[in-house]
Amino acid sequence: MEAERLRMIIEGALLAAGRPLDLAQLDALFDPLEQPGHDAIRAALDTIAAASAERAWELRQTASGYRLQVRAELAPWIGRLWEEKPRRYSRSFLETLVLIAYRQPVTRGDIEAVRGVAVSSDTIKILQEREWIRVVGHRDVPGRPALYATTRQFLDYFNLASLEQLPPLSELKDFELLEPQLELATAAATGSPETDPAPVEAPRADSRAADQMSAPATAPTS
Repeated sequence: MEAERLRMIIEGALLAAGRPLDLAQLDALFDPLEQPGHDAIRAALDTIAAASAERAWELRQTASGYRLQVRAELAPWIGRLWEEKPRRYSRSFLETLVLIAYRQPVTRGDIEAVRGVAVSSDTIKILQEREWIRVVGHRDVPGRPALYATTRQFLDYFNLASLEQLPPLSELKDFELLEPQLELATAAATGSPETDPAPVEAPRADSRAADQMSAPATAPTS
C-alpha cells in the first residue's frame, strides 16, 4: 500500500475512534495479508504529526496509544461550544491527586500525614469513578489500608505517555499551578471537585455524523 493511502486510513481511524489507538490496533485495521507493520504505521504517524504542525489539531501519544485532539491552547474558544461551564478542581482535590501521582503507591494515611488534614471520601470516590486511581494492594500493617496508584486513564487524560513525563515536583511552587502544567482546561480554584469535561478531541465520526454526511469532532482509558 502506498504511503499516502496508509496515512489517510490511519488519520481517518484516529479521527473516528474518539480514543487512543496503539500500533497493534492500527495494524488490525487491515486484512492479515495486507497489514503494513508497525514500522510503516510509525512512519505514517510521523507524517501526520508533521502535517499538523500548523493546524488546530495535533497528534499526541498517551499511555494507551495515539490520538488526534484540538490543541490545548485553543480550549478557551473551543470550550464555548458547550453551554455548561467546566467544573473546577478544589485545591484539596489537586493535592490528593498530586500526592498519589508522585508518591504512589500511597495510603490515605500517607496523604493525610503530608497534608495535615483528613482526605475526603468523596475525593477518593471521584478519582476512582473517573478511573484515575485504583487500589493496587494493601499495606501489611494493622487494618491493611488500601494502597492507591494512578491508572492508564490518568495518563491518557493528561496527555502523558508515562509517569516520567510528569513535571518535576520541585518545579511545582504551588499545587494550584498543576492544572496549566498538566494541560487541564480550567484554572485551579476552590469549589467542588466534580467531574469536568474531557480534553477536547478532534471531531469523530458517529451515528449522527454519518446521517449528516448522507445529506453533507472526551474523557480520559486503559
